[in-house]
Amino acid sequence: SSRLGSTPSILKRRRRDQFSSTFGRESSEEAESYLAPRRTEEEEEEELEETAQEKKLRLAKVYLEQLRQQEEEKAEAREFEEDQVAGRLKEDVLEQRGRLQKSVAKEIQVPDLADIRILRGHQLSITCLVVTPDDLAIFSAAKDCTIIKWSVESGRKLHVIPRAKKGAEGQPPGHSTHVLCMAISSDGKYLASGDRSKLILIWEAQSCQHLYTFTGHRDAVSGLAFRRGTHQLYSTSHDRSVKVWNVAENSYVETLFGHQDAVAALDALSRECCVTAGGRDGTVRVWKIPEESQLVFYGHQGSIDSIQLINEEHMVSGADDGSVALWGLSKKRPLALQREAHGLRGEPGLEQPFWVSAVAALLNTDLVATGSHNNSVRLWQCGEGFRQLDLLYDIPLVGFINSLKFSSAGDFLVAGVGQEHRLGRWWRIKEARNSVCIIPLRRAPRPPTAGS
Repeated sequence: SSRLGSTPSILKRRRRDQFSSTFGRESSEEAESYLAPRRTEEEEEEELEETAQEKKLRLAKVYLEQLRQQEEEKAEAREFEEDQVAGRLKEDVLEQRGRLQKSVAKEIQVPDLADIRILRGHQLSITCLVVTPDDLAIFSAAKDCTIIKWSVESGRKLHVIPRAKKGAEGQPPGHSTHVLCMAISSDGKYLASGDRSKLILIWEAQSCQHLYTFTGHRDAVSGLAFRRGTHQLYSTSHDRSVKVWNVAENSYVETLFGHQDAVAALDALSRECCVTAGGRDGTVRVWKIPEESQLVFYGHQGSIDSIQLINEEHMVSGADDGSVALWGLSKKRPLALQREAHGLRGEPGLEQPFWVSAVAALLNTDLVATGSHNNSVRLWQCGEGFRQLDLLYDIPLVGFINSLKFSSAGDFLVAGVGQEHRLGRWWRIKEARNSVCIIPLRRAPRPPTAGS
């Protein structure tokens, strides 16, 4: 049976050899077509069977094609990664130069009031708050002289630093007067808090254990800020001075003077400088620490009570004349000035603007928040080059908005709300609740780009 099975193949080879000897080797393809009509179905099936050599050749071709596709995919991935790295490097350079302005404001959706979480624990008005760099916890302080650490996820109290009684021996350390300002280091290790009795207390942020007490200011401590990436602390006070401290070494560094009235607020980023709001002296100042020099800016008509850096070259400030100003460090006048940012109050003909009591900026973006006591927090978009300020929408909150902070990721905004202004008792809003409000900031999905 094996001989019979091989007969058609032998006959086929003989006919092909005979045809090749007659017409030449180059006509082998023609020989195939010449012989085609004479083939049976059995012969055609047999021809489909590969020889070992042909199989090796086919598999080698398949393997080479797979290698080629893999190399193309690797090249595409490398190119994408290089683009990503180049993009990140470009962002880092722009951030260092203070020119980075990510456009996020237009993506923020109006928050649902039902999604706003209200954390209650302070007996009196909230005066200041900070969010930890990992966005997991919030520290709030109030006129009741206590500091509370909250969990962002659960809204529960993680720790309470109680009020310290004046003159009592052996009690746990704490504040005995209104806490006016707080700051947390960029690595989340240290928390600093300042009060009306001229003291700065340094805490270990994780455990809330007291580490040091800094003394030296001659009046209420009104502003604190850590230089990013370091443990250098800047403080300012109603004594008109700016002081520099090294927290890791528990040491005082130097004092700078220049303001003509009580300084109301302070902020700093990575550079060795800080910015201050000069209260009733009507100036915003940039302090260059190594040179011991300062730049003076004018623009508001009233007391400048709040300030925050947007990036290394731009900042936002708010005043009791109701105005919000955007500044660039290269110009002594505001790049943009929004008057009556929270509207007017009072009898017709005797209207006065609502004081701007708090400002916040999402770092390196075009998103700014402001607070007053007109029952709302307002979100704003900074125009290109920070030369314009456009209102996005209001978030209803009843009471004095004494402090505002964005989370590092920009997915929520925290407001410190009180029945009274953080610096005095000019008005009292009875229906307000002394609380910490967490406002979620959801972003609208971006439309798909071409080719994505």
